[in-house]
Amino acid sequence: MMLSPAAASLYEVVLAVHIMAVVLAFGWAFALPVVYVVAGRHDPRSLPTLHRIEYTVERVLVNPALTLLVAAGIYLASDGHHWSEFFVQWGLAAAIVIGGLVGAVMIPTAKRAEAASRADLEAAGDGEFQPGAEYRSLVRRLNIAGTGMGVLVLVTILLMVIKP
Repeated sequence: MMLSPAAASLYEVVLAVHIMAVVLAFGWAFALPVVYVVAGRHDPRSLPTLHRIEYTVERVLVNPALTLLVAAGIYLASDGHHWSEFFVQWGLAAAIVIGGLVGAVMIPTAKRAEAASRADLEAAGDGEFQPGAEYRSLVRRLNIAGTGMGVLVLVTILLMVIKP
């Protein structure tokens, strides 16, 4: 039996929007390390552009999707009277932490990594490009923060599903 979209409740539509916002905000981030490994091995001169893409996506896709995620979550928690439940409090805290990390660590560090990789490229001229110590330090910071956010996202999904 096939249901029409009109048969869906507002709660179900908002739940779908909530899940879509998770995919939009965080799905791309899990592929990002692979992108950097491939670029670093095959075209290291593309690293400045990749960092620009990284912080642009965080600014124009992740931040708005995170806002939509929180707004939909507020509706879902309010409609279901779930504000006192751990999974809701965890989810809200996770969203705040992730938003803070994106704004305070990820975007500014990616901008500095872009600038450092451009400087390293200029220093290399036509010779072999070797990222400098500053660039490697910035990438390490991005990797640590990105991994932490990824783990936080996965744990949050688990908690949202099992609702402890």
